[in-house]
Amino acid sequence: MNSRRDFLKTSLFGISANALMNPGLSWGSESKPPMRFIFMHRGNGLWPRVMVPPSFDEALKKKEQQKAAYEVDLDGHELPEWMAPLSNHVDNLTILQGLSGKMCTVGHHSWSSSLGVYKANERVSSIKWATVDFELAKLFPSPVEHLELACFPLGGGNARGSLDGIATGFSARGPQQPNYAFGSPSIAMEELFKSVSKDQTTQVQYQLDRMVLEFAARNEGLTARTLANAEKSKIQNYADSIEAIRERSRKVDAMADTIRKHVPQLDPKYLEADVSTFDRQIGHTEVLLGALISGLTNVVAFTVDELGHAYTGINGIEGATVNMHDVGHGKTIAGVEAAEIRKRCRTHHMTLVDTIVQRLKSVPEGDGTMFDNTMLLYFPDGGETHHSHGYEFPFVILAGDNARLNIGRRYIRLPNYGDEGHKTLGNFYTTLLNTYGNSIEHYGALDVGLNAYGIDQTGPMKKLMG
Repeated sequence: MNSRRDFLKTSLFGISANALMNPGLSWGSESKPPMRFIFMHRGNGLWPRVMVPPSFDEALKKKEQQKAAYEVDLDGHELPEWMAPLSNHVDNLTILQGLSGKMCTVGHHSWSSSLGVYKANERVSSIKWATVDFELAKLFPSPVEHLELACFPLGGGNARGSLDGIATGFSARGPQQPNYAFGSPSIAMEELFKSVSKDQTTQVQYQLDRMVLEFAARNEGLTARTLANAEKSKIQNYADSIEAIRERSRKVDAMADTIRKHVPQLDPKYLEADVSTFDRQIGHTEVLLGALISGLTNVVAFTVDELGHAYTGINGIEGATVNMHDVGHGKTIAGVEAAEIRKRCRTHHMTLVDTIVQRLKSVPEGDGTMFDNTMLLYFPDGGETHHSHGYEFPFVILAGDNARLNIGRRYIRLPNYGDEGHKTLGNFYTTLLNTYGNSIEHYGALDVGLNAYGIDQTGPMKKLMG
């Protein structure tokens, strides 16, 4: 630990240390439950053709082939085979097709593009504004503000060379402010739930952290008083950030009894250093649920995988290490064709979604359950194919009864790129933000290519607003 910045990144909840918490916030003070959002995104594209229910008749299949706009009630339709784990949640399911994202960085790696709707790369300077998940987190504040979990890539993408640490994530807190993500269930457990740990060593470390934070906040504040304006501002920001962590810790301590009830009870295999990708994803899912149900956070970004992640634990080829770049180029691995590997991974992701939805449906809240106040979005971070051009970003959406969007139990294909009424990722995120209290005129960058078609790209999708 060589700097204040290192300390902030590794201290309790330092994952969002530079996002200053509103000192007036009193979590849980409102009688109405908060909305919760889970952004579950994956690399290597998501083909629009695999989203189509096989029970559609020839007329619908023709519309699909033409990418003509239409909507269908999913009731009575057969889901694509890989979506079978969602069969008990059809009333809450929406398959949304046709959103474009050509204003994003697409292809191999997207960095924060698909959540921020702008061109981005590995440089911090490319981050233009807060990603949509952080904007939603501002509308529904919580002690941890925002939680990000990731299966990091080892080659390319955001974090390189580390699977298990806390490293640069795929969300952003604000301009030139990348978020930090937990790479393993083990370290996420250790950091998020250390305040209620039964382990004496962990508790001692937690108390030491609290004492160091108290000393650092006092020391940095005193130092700032003696400095010139520019340096004073910089040091004061550190002091404010440390105080934000302390405030967060105080709120967490006040919730200790609730948190203790919802600490994930993970099988030791999910905490091992050599955990497979499939098991890592299961472990992250349990951490995600523990954080949501205990009230630590209301917004989670979960990078299920990234193109540079070396996949292990895939059903039927558990012993193989799968290079997803090779899969993207159609290579057969361990005797299994690329399309089948993609399918097995997607199916596994849907089992994770099923686990999340089932668990939240089992937790009472208000007049219903926690899932009533939850929206989960599963989508590709780089568009429709391995070498995407951003013409389509397919979405699988699970939304509870109190979600204000008018989307339930439907297959929706929006107008094709360039057709009248076409919509973008920016329109969709603008809809989410407007629906839940941020009346922003438009979220995200515009696609200059759509100007040639005379399409108005700005504003929310009023048809989806309940």
